[in-house]
Amino acid sequence: MKFPMGDSKSSVLSEILSLFVQKSTYKVCVSKPQVHRSVTSKVKRSIDILGSLLGLAIAAAVAVPVAVAMLLDNPGPLLYSQVRCSFKGRHFRMWKFRSMVVGAEKLKHLVRNQANGHIFKNENDPRITRVGRFLRSTSLDELPQFWNVLVGDMSLVGTRPPTPDEVAAYDDFHWQRLNVKPGMTGEWQVNGRSGVKDFDDIVRMDLDYQRKWSVFYDISLICKTIWVVLTKDGAC
Repeated sequence: MKFPMGDSKSSVLSEILSLFVQKSTYKVCVSKPQVHRSVTSKVKRSIDILGSLLGLAIAAAVAVPVAVAMLLDNPGPLLYSQVRCSFKGRHFRMWKFRSMVVGAEKLKHLVRNQANGHIFKNENDPRITRVGRFLRSTSLDELPQFWNVLVGDMSLVGTRPPTPDEVAAYDDFHWQRLNVKPGMTGEWQVNGRSGVKDFDDIVRMDLDYQRKWSVFYDISLICKTIWVVLTKDGAC
């Protein structure tokens, strides 16, 4: 059998090789995952910026009395930071007013986890200081997180920001909760807070938030959060 000379011959050889060598079809068959609309919403981001500026002003106002109380109760740094996971698992450093004794992370193995799944909770954690318990019950410990909102690592409303070791153990179902930015408040905070101790229930709440999301829904959750904080409903 004779082949025509030139380009025709090379094209025939290419067709023969294609029978034995499969080309990757990933880009064709797997579409790029869609980003949740809350992540790209300019209105949501504007609300985050305005809210975080107001929150930081409040944080600055209470920082001095909190520092004095902390000094008398359990001397140490005013602020506590921990690496958490944001949108799509990206790491960031989250800030809080310190509510535990210095070196609390090293004592974590001595405290029993009362929650089920990839989350750690203990209602009577002995590492929490007296001042820290007050800060938690009033949610004042979370005020420095407004800085995380301002720089874009977090949002005012979203999911609870998990730790890297929690995320490392996630199943596919759990990863869906990271399709939005973590928030200072969200479905879990206003619909259970410390009363919900099963991680899968928290994930279902997070996914429910993603389905319901709108700017007005965020505003409604912020209003509910203010009520929950003032009434100390479900406080740790």
